[in-house]
Amino acid sequence: MTPIEDPRDDVSVTPPKTWAAGVPGVVHALEYSFAQTSPTRAALSLLNINQTKGFDCPGCAWPEPKHRHTNEYCENGAKHVADEATTRRVTREFFATHPVAELDTMSDYWLNQQGRLTEPMVKRPGATHYEPLGWDEALDLVATTLRGLDAPDQALFYTSGRVGNEAAFLLQLFARAYGTNNLPDCSNMCHESSGSALTETLGVGKGSVSLDDIYDADLIFVVGQNPGTNHPRMLSALEQTKRNGGRIIAVNPLPEAGLLRFKNPQVPRGVIGRGTEIADQFLQIRPGGDLALFQMLNRLLLDAEDAAPGTVLDHAFIAEHTSGFADYAAHARSVTWADTLRATGLQRAEIEQVHERVLASQKIIVCWAMGLTQHKHGVPTIREIVDFLLLRGNIGRPGAGVCPVRGHSNVQGDRTMGIWERMPQTFLDALGAEFAFTPPAAHGLDSVGAIRAMRDGEATVFVGVAGNFARATPDSAVTEAALRRCALTVQISTKLNRSHTVCGETALILPTLGRSDRDIQAAGEQFVTVEDSMSEVHASRGRLEPAAPGLLSEVAIIAGLARRTLGAGGAIPWEEFVADYATIRDRIARVVPGFADFNARVAEPGGLRLINPVNEGVYRTATGKARFTCNDFTMLDVPPGYLLLQSLRSHDQWNTIPYAHNDRYRGIHNARRVVLVNPVDLAERGIDDGAVVDIVSVWHDGTERRAEGFVAVAYPASRGSAAAYYPETNVLVPLDSVADISNTPTSKGIVVRLEPA
Repeated sequence: MTPIEDPRDDVSVTPPKTWAAGVPGVVHALEYSFAQTSPTRAALSLLNINQTKGFDCPGCAWPEPKHRHTNEYCENGAKHVADEATTRRVTREFFATHPVAELDTMSDYWLNQQGRLTEPMVKRPGATHYEPLGWDEALDLVATTLRGLDAPDQALFYTSGRVGNEAAFLLQLFARAYGTNNLPDCSNMCHESSGSALTETLGVGKGSVSLDDIYDADLIFVVGQNPGTNHPRMLSALEQTKRNGGRIIAVNPLPEAGLLRFKNPQVPRGVIGRGTEIADQFLQIRPGGDLALFQMLNRLLLDAEDAAPGTVLDHAFIAEHTSGFADYAAHARSVTWADTLRATGLQRAEIEQVHERVLASQKIIVCWAMGLTQHKHGVPTIREIVDFLLLRGNIGRPGAGVCPVRGHSNVQGDRTMGIWERMPQTFLDALGAEFAFTPPAAHGLDSVGAIRAMRDGEATVFVGVAGNFARATPDSAVTEAALRRCALTVQISTKLNRSHTVCGETALILPTLGRSDRDIQAAGEQFVTVEDSMSEVHASRGRLEPAAPGLLSEVAIIAGLARRTLGAGGAIPWEEFVADYATIRDRIARVVPGFADFNARVAEPGGLRLINPVNEGVYRTATGKARFTCNDFTMLDVPPGYLLLQSLRSHDQWNTIPYAHNDRYRGIHNARRVVLVNPVDLAERGIDDGAVVDIVSVWHDGTERRAEGFVAVAYPASRGSAAAYYPETNVLVPLDSVADISNTPTSKGIVVRLEPA
């Protein structure tokens, strides 16, 4: 096989696309699939992805419709599965050839393109290379290190949302039986603000809507997200909304192709026709202005109610199901147009048009993603959205509600299974009763806290299950130094990434089965379960032959580590769990609320949907009702000559994994170190389109961060804003810059200036 070269940025810019998917989406998906694997293996994977008896796409958490298409996947889902199904392999000979220091100089793209990991590898203290070792020796090495720590809290157990429910349940059980709640996860860095806001206001940190609600809505807001790249199958659902007579408002600093027009490649009109115009109105908002927007919409609703009492607000719903309305209404009336227009960058007529659409709609859903959650005021913004929905009773009824759209396929399921550093005591009590031990009660560390603990020498062992912690986290230099200070880092992975090159004194790579791989254990072929963004839990069965003989599943690796660390015997039957995953689901059914008869229910086509108490009129909040909250007006101040930068993904990217150096919907080709800026803003700063610049972030304490060598691209971004890809821009965000309440790193709303390189 031809060696993969490490690409050099050689940017080529074409006009941004005004529509998404269509035949080109199919072509690009197939091209990538055939470049990674054989046509037979590609066909087998594509025919089984998101099917009832197949495997769940790891690419995003968007749910499957009741009536599934034979090709129930999107372009990026197909690429992600091809990326996992690749026939390229990383062997012991590869590691013997490439020292760790050399690997650390290679790009994220190059590392990923080397292929699937095939056997356990260890980098010993002082060594320059990884070398192979057996599974027993590898697992014993981890267990011996864990048993030798002075305290369990010196260990960290991290996971990403790619992990299935069964492995997630065992990981949190292992960590708590070991004695720590240090369970940081990827949700800490993306949707923690959603969970914080929704738990406080509605009593549960999940969305309240189903796909049927999406189809049935009169009006849907799509705020701070880009479905065309990050969860393209959402566009099919929005297309159905439009065909049912619903309307859609897109709110984003950038025009996103998928929200302009969608050509569904699975229907004739998407192949030979113009497709469907998705957004009826596009609000090109200033980054961080969403809070001010919804505050003004809420004030306008109150004003409309004052002008025509009893015709606008749902007073019966407010009286029966909410608390805090009077205080909220008084607070909301203090919102001013001057503040709103300054914070949003919008015109008054645009907002008034939205208000008219709201008044004409009985069933409203608000969807959002990291364009909201990664701001310092992300939690107040989402609380204000809840206020907006409560005013007209758009919570807990068909066609209406909250819809945080998550990017990992099981990030919500991992949290349900107990992957959280602050699980409620009721969960801990049930877990302890089931397995005859007392889980620690003290809260553990989230992702930001974990970095601080490693940096300060308070945590010395890092165990990562899936994901790429070194690149997913902020403050790249601090994070990398923190990981390198560890005595032991363990990465349970399918493919090579930066977290294998940024490693502790001793480092282990434990290769594992992928989502698409067949998993055969003592009791026969196994499946795992996942939970999507809409609380539907279903089975996922791998169909491909594993990448190498002897690969262990995540369940087997976690259980093996636990048994060796905690000792055999006791009330936790680790070996039984590995032999038959149904025995894990039996225990989940007795510990986790909503999972009674788990094995029987998940065997049904489509699995089960967890009941959101909000839809039953139950609010597990401090007041026992849905809570109106008063949120202070907040605007990000930008000095003259500076811009507000948001980080984002390119189209050919899944989280920290770039499939290629292209972002064709935005017209960017062969480069990742680009910064997209409105042409007027470039001209005002004397920067030519195509000039090479450094991006310098500035912070309230006077410190500055620098990301070097970015090509400035004139782009139709909102005035005063800029956009660039992550993880390349993670270096600009200090570890201590986090969202209020949720502690999520502030990867949006970064105040920057551009300097000639």
